Amino acid sequence: MAGHSKWANIQHRKGRVDAQRGKMWSKLSKAIIVAAKSGGGDPDANIRLRKAIDDAKSLSMPKDNIQRAIKRGTGEIAGGEVEELLYEGYGPGGVAVMCEVMTDNRNRTTPELRSLFGKFGGNIGNSGCVSYLFDRKGLFVFDAKSVDEENVTEIALENGGEDVEASDDGKIQVTTDPENYQSLLDAFHAAEMEPEIASISQIAQTMVEIDGSVAKSVLKLLEALDDHDDVQNVSTNLDITDDMFED
Repeated sequence: MAGHSKWANIQHRKGRVDAQRGKMWSKLSKAIIVAAKSGGGDPDANIRLRKAIDDAKSLSMPKDNIQRAIKRGTGEIAGGEVEELLYEGYGPGGVAVMCEVMTDNRNRTTPELRSLFGKFGGNIGNSGCVSYLFDRKGLFVFDAKSVDEENVTEIALENGGEDVEASDDGKIQVTTDPENYQSLLDAFHAAEMEPEIASISQIAQTMVEIDGSVAKSVLKLLEALDDHDDVQNVSTNLDITDDMFED
């Protein structure tokens, strides 16, 4: 059944990754540090660390950088004082916005993010103000032209997938519980199916539609937040469409 694109939260910023590789390495280093700090430095025993390392390798992050980040997380070398924070708020038009943050100085990060929200017509809210509108899920996105939907569905259902959906933009989207993310990704790889997107994301339960300049203002806020060095992921319940990118 066709539906809204669940990957709209991450789709709009794909094209900007290469131009910001150095910044992405910094963000990925923090993700590795936090993963190693919480679950140890062995990626075979720490699924979260394994994903962070895979993400880093996909952006050609040097091996030495990866190993240094792991050691910072495990305390073998200094520099692992990074904490996870979740900021919730509202963008223009009242759309919900969530920012997953990793920072070594929340006293710097909080006012900077508050300023960004305000600059683009939004505001940071209290904890829990919008998180109830989202579910944290493993998300896989395939091009419907390159895979067979029945095969995707079979593998997903056999390996902990919760939902398979064909969207209006020619994509096949699979969601799963975050705990099943790695095993399902391994199953897709074993079947020689390479998702365009493989991510653990905050996915909105329902989307909201906003027209015109207000929607474009929301996109500017999302991009500004995503550009911040401490922001790992940005999620919204805005139904992002192609015409929002037109001048």
